[in-house]
Amino acid sequence: MVENVNTSLNWLADVEAERRAAGLRRELRPRPEDSALIDLASNDYLGLVRHPDVIDGAVTALRRWGAGSTGSRLVTGTTTEHERLESELADFVGAEAGLVFSSGYTANLGAVTALTGPGSLIVSDAGSHASLVDACRLSRARVVVAPHADAQFIAETLRNRTQQRALVVTDSVFSADGDLAPLRAMHRVCREHGAILLVDEAHGIGVRGDGGRGLVHELGLAGEPDVVITATLSKSLASQGGVVLGLDKVRAHLVDAARTFIFDTGLAPAAVGAARAALAVLAREPTRATDVRARATALSEIAGVEAPESAVVSVVLGDPRRAYDASVACRDRGLHVGCFRPPSVPEGTSRLRLTARATLSLSEMEIISQVLGDVLSQARV
Repeated sequence: MVENVNTSLNWLADVEAERRAAGLRRELRPRPEDSALIDLASNDYLGLVRHPDVIDGAVTALRRWGAGSTGSRLVTGTTTEHERLESELADFVGAEAGLVFSSGYTANLGAVTALTGPGSLIVSDAGSHASLVDACRLSRARVVVAPHADAQFIAETLRNRTQQRALVVTDSVFSADGDLAPLRAMHRVCREHGAILLVDEAHGIGVRGDGGRGLVHELGLAGEPDVVITATLSKSLASQGGVVLGLDKVRAHLVDAARTFIFDTGLAPAAVGAARAALAVLAREPTRATDVRARATALSEIAGVEAPESAVVSVVLGDPRRAYDASVACRDRGLHVGCFRPPSVPEGTSRLRLTARATLSLSEMEIISQVLGDVLSQARV
């Protein structure tokens, strides 16, 4: 008797072969405890992930509250540490209230789905982060994708809508290119047409605005009743988790309606303590925000690309294999750089994504200049 063989997953081998041929295969590489590589790949923009105060904040919360949050925020997963972080983050960016989620991804999913639903309209910038894209798909609202940074298109879409409720979603700083959304123009058309503007400040907090308060604050939109901010705690704040910031009544609604808040385990106390400590460091050392932008400008000059408006320096090389090979060449010579290929970026725009860090030293910048100059001169041939 011939044994039956389950062939239901045989297609995976074909898909893997296609990805490998296209230069799109990905691999996990564990980060060593003490890497000798100069880091131009992580989102530790302010250089706080190993700051002693941040580590102490995590350890103190860990000893006080234990390793896990023990349940959802509505059951046993809320501590006074969570509530203090929410209040401190709201004060920092100029919002009435905040609500902490387990990640920036779940914060976006929870906020977008809770503020829309069937019979609503969402207008999403074409460059919005994947978490916003997924949130739009899950919302059951009508979704219109606007051309990148096109406030006029948003205005026309809002003007012609039949839905009573409308939400416009965008990153403040776009993660792949590092460019800024035209938030003033977007807010103006939202105000004119009775829509809410939801801004993901994942790459804005700690980098843009007075002392790193974000692009919304920088442009004078903080505290506006029709603006909702989402953010992650895993970049400038060197921890993990996410937050939604806005009016008190928005927070209250999310507590009742955001499924990724209601049904998810609360953020672990150590992550909350680390984020609080990182925020305190930024508050007393506001020049870290200007330092990271200065390092980004220096990186752009080395790479021969336009000066960025954020901590992200994008070096487009086009072909995914060319970008990957360049990233390996950098790594072999002591630099860890990001390599963005489809689907993270559009076809034909594979790139090295360099992320600045406020604490990059002069000696590190000299090494970066030598290595990047050599690698990019070969990659661009």
